[in-house]
Amino acid sequence: MRILAALRDHDERLTRRLAAWVSPWARRLLPPVEEAAEHTKLWWAAAAAMAAGGGLRGRRAAAVGIAGMAVAELLSNAVAKKLIERPRPPKEWIPHHDVEDRPDSSSFPSGHAAAAVAFAAAVAPSWPLAAAACPVPTLLVGLERIHAGAHHPSDVAAGAVIGLASAALVRAAPRLLLSG
Repeated sequence: MRILAALRDHDERLTRRLAAWVSPWARRLLPPVEEAAEHTKLWWAAAAAMAAGGGLRGRRAAAVGIAGMAVAELLSNAVAKKLIERPRPPKEWIPHHDVEDRPDSSSFPSGHAAAAVAFAAAVAPSWPLAAAACPVPTLLVGLERIHAGAHHPSDVAAGAVIGLASAALVRAAPRLLLSG
């Protein structure tokens, strides 16, 4: 029990610290990141660019990226959020106006983080050079979700784990289907 209490306390402190970040850089960069991440637009655009400019390798990378993202969205939003009800960080923790525009669904896990990590991790083995462009926007999506008060850091971490598992599942699926 003490371990869970310590984790909750750390989660609260980190949420408050990241939400209170008042850097002009963050205030300019994070709102467009939020807009791009809504409805996975950022990752659909990346997949379209890969498919259009990367030949067969690009189309394969785009396809596995989208598949990984779809599995992550299913696991995080349709399964985990239904099983685990967790409130969003309290508005009092968030010292800026972004807190007004938050979803009503469970905070746990972050579907945005799950989709971002799943896309990046699924693309990496297919086209490592294209995947090299994914970590920065992926990290910014997770940071933005905490800064905006939509998630606790542990929600983002859980989303990342779901994203990694989703990418692994998508990457393994052809081998599993062929061996069975």
